[in-house]
Amino acid sequence: MSIPIRATVLISGNGSNLQAVIDKVAAGQLNTTLVRVLSNRKDAFGLERARKANIPTQYHNLVKYKKQHPATPEGVQAAREEYDAELARLILADSPELVICLGFMHVLSPRFLEPLERAKVRIINLHPALPGAFNGVNAIERAHAAWMEGKIDKTGVMIHDVISEVDMGKPILVREIPFRKGLDEDIEVFEKRVHETEWGIVIEGVDLVLKELAARKSA
Repeated sequence: MSIPIRATVLISGNGSNLQAVIDKVAAGQLNTTLVRVLSNRKDAFGLERARKANIPTQYHNLVKYKKQHPATPEGVQAAREEYDAELARLILADSPELVICLGFMHVLSPRFLEPLERAKVRIINLHPALPGAFNGVNAIERAHAAWMEGKIDKTGVMIHDVISEVDMGKPILVREIPFRKGLDEDIEVFEKRVHETEWGIVIEGVDLVLKELAARKSA
């Protein structure tokens, strides 16, 4: 196996997808070294998962930046841009080759994306929807509501490249999830099914990207 690809993971919550990645790395089934897990929420349980696996962690929150600006749309925008620029600096300090967003609830602006692009760091994201459908937050709930209204009969999850338009980067791997006809699946049951699909696709998608990056390095 080639030298492991250095990867940083961004999270905001429980970190069940992060755990799936940690387990596969530990089993020698993903060719990566997780150099850091970074969260924008201090109480994200994913940070605890990382610590248990001896992965360095970092907490980086937007509130500090918002306090330095007036609560106007311009002030909020300025805070976000400063936060993103600092986030890019923190990540680049670890020299990763890949950034994996696993439930990172923060829209990344060009102030973050451009420095990473210049450093040739690939950024990928896991999103619980099909390409072009339900971009942004609460995708699972919105898809479920659309199904209940008879507008759709399937949703899905995807791993995609990150660009400045939210959830619009090139899909790397897509998995459809059909709604179950005749079964009045409530949101909790359906959400569990989506997450179980995510745990599989995240490993396959990350593995595909790791192999692509390794092949490029050895070319």
